[in-house]
Amino acid sequence: MAKLLEAEIRRAIDSGHTTFMSGMAKGVDIVAAEIVLHLRAQDPRLKLICALPHPGFGQHWLGGWTERFQQVLDWADLERTICPAFSRASYQARNEWMVCHSDMVIAVFNGKPGGTKNTLDYAKKNGVPCVLING
Repeated sequence: MAKLLEAEIRRAIDSGHTTFMSGMAKGVDIVAAEIVLHLRAQDPRLKLICALPHPGFGQHWLGGWTERFQQVLDWADLERTICPAFSRASYQARNEWMVCHSDMVIAVFNGKPGGTKNTLDYAKKNGVPCVLING
C-alpha cells in the first residue's frame, strides 16, 4: 500500500501539485505524511499541512504511532487544528476543511462506511477529483 501511495503522490507532483495535506489519523494518514516529508528532502518545493480535528488528537496512541505523529508535526510546514474541542463531529469538520482547501484527494479506501467514505462523498459532491487506492 505504501508503494502505491508513494506512486500516486509522485504522480501528483509530476502534475504540478506541491502542497499536500494529511488528516494525521493513525495509519495511512501518517504514512502519507511521512512519504511527503521524505520526498520534500529531495524537492524543497513540497509543503506538508497537518490538519488536526481537535486539540490533543494523536497524543495517546500505542505502538509508536504517537511518536511518529509527533515527528511528522515537528517537520510539517503548517499545523492546523480545525475545532476548538473534541467532538465526534470534529473529524468530519477536519475532513471537509481539507477537501475545501484541496485540488484533489488521494485516498486509500477499502469500500467500507466511515470517515474515508464520507470524505470521498463530500469531495465528489464538491467537484474535487479523487484518486482511489484499494486498501
